[in-house]
Amino acid sequence: MPYIKTREREKLDLAIETLARLLQDAEIGAYNYAITKIILSIGHNSYFKINSILGLLEAVKQEFYRRVVGEYEDLKRAENGDVYNKNPLLKVLVKGAEEQNEAI
Repeated sequence: MPYIKTREREKLDLAIETLARLLQDAEIGAYNYAITKIILSIGHNSYFKINSILGLLEAVKQEFYRRVVGEYEDLKRAENGDVYNKNPLLKVLVKGAEEQNEAI
């Protein structure tokens, strides 16, 4: 979760903003390189650290999806129309979920 205290953010923001400016016109591979170097600086000499790094990357991915990709998809769904509302499998799943909720 990226929601660290303001004081901690202030320590990092200048370096992050500088790196972001350097990468502004770069290919995506340069971003991959920068992220990889940062991740490798954490160290990977134990299962705990390796597992923690994987968890960190997964959390970043999920939060990015939730906050950026999800909102973008909502916008495009509103612009272009929903696909799932015509999906018979989804209707069955929704109906099943509704029936389970009524049973509870």
